Amino acid sequence: MSSSVGLAPPLPRPGSAGAWLLACRVKTLPAAVAPVLLGSALALHEGHFRWLPGLLALGGALLLQITSNFANDVLDFEKGADTDERVGPVRAVQAGLLTPRAMKLGLGVVILLLVALGSALAFLVGPSIIVIGVASIVAALAYTGGPYPLAYLGLGDLFVFLFFGLVAVLGTVHVHGAPITPLAVLFAAAAGALSTNILIVNNVRDRETDKIAGKRTTAVRFGRSFAEWQYTLLAALSFLAPAVAFLFGWAEYPVLLPLLAFPLALKARRHLLEREGALLNPVLGESARVLLVFGVLAALGLVGAHFAQKARPSGPRIADPAAAPESAAPAP
Repeated sequence: MSSSVGLAPPLPRPGSAGAWLLACRVKTLPAAVAPVLLGSALALHEGHFRWLPGLLALGGALLLQITSNFANDVLDFEKGADTDERVGPVRAVQAGLLTPRAMKLGLGVVILLLVALGSALAFLVGPSIIVIGVASIVAALAYTGGPYPLAYLGLGDLFVFLFFGLVAVLGTVHVHGAPITPLAVLFAAAAGALSTNILIVNNVRDRETDKIAGKRTTAVRFGRSFAEWQYTLLAALSFLAPAVAFLFGWAEYPVLLPLLAFPLALKARRHLLEREGALLNPVLGESARVLLVFGVLAALGLVGAHFAQKARPSGPRIADPAAAPESAAPAP
């Protein structure tokens, strides 16, 4: 859409609340919200749901996403990946809206909030949450930081799939006290795949500047065509999840509800294939929207499947003919 790439809105004042809001990258937050909604619905499907741990898990997921965004903003700038040639959305440090020192201080504050929130969650759920939380924080920082940054080694896709898919969804299931079922793993993988697609769009757009900075993403290593096929395959596998869940009898028919989001996925894929450079910026939002709508519809579908299962008679769906003569036999 031409309006999406026209005159950019004015930048906030350096150091202002608007600068910090820009650094939070609000459009990426569906990658944190959708998995928690999905995990909570999966827990309810199994007959488990706890409001307070669920809300704390949502807060933790949002803070973890912001941790990753802050670290990415300052560390990509320091490593030379974000320069004046950047065609993606404005980055706070690169644009001079926040100093590297201020961003690192903000990053520390967000991590402290994460620790406080995680401690409360561990008190409610148990020490297993500490392990999940520490691993998630370390991975978020290691995405662009440390001696072996994951994004620069081409492991960013795997990081997103694991921590914004499997860990986020299954961790949420766990905080509600529900068991980890094949249904939960299936939808966790679907969430991870759609989250990874957001990163793929980012990597396709930035592949030229990433190549110069030594950031060996999959789009840099294997080229644009590989990334396009990767995006298509991950989207297709995600939308197979509801059908698999229904056909295997893991959930009732409302679980098919997220298939309504499929046209959005087709639209985002088409735009990925057609566009280049700054024109891919709106496709980031479209891909995030696919994840959010899929997650919301899947959550509603799983809740509906839970109540549909409760409403179904407890006996077999088809009467056993062999039992009929016995039940119909006259009393002696």
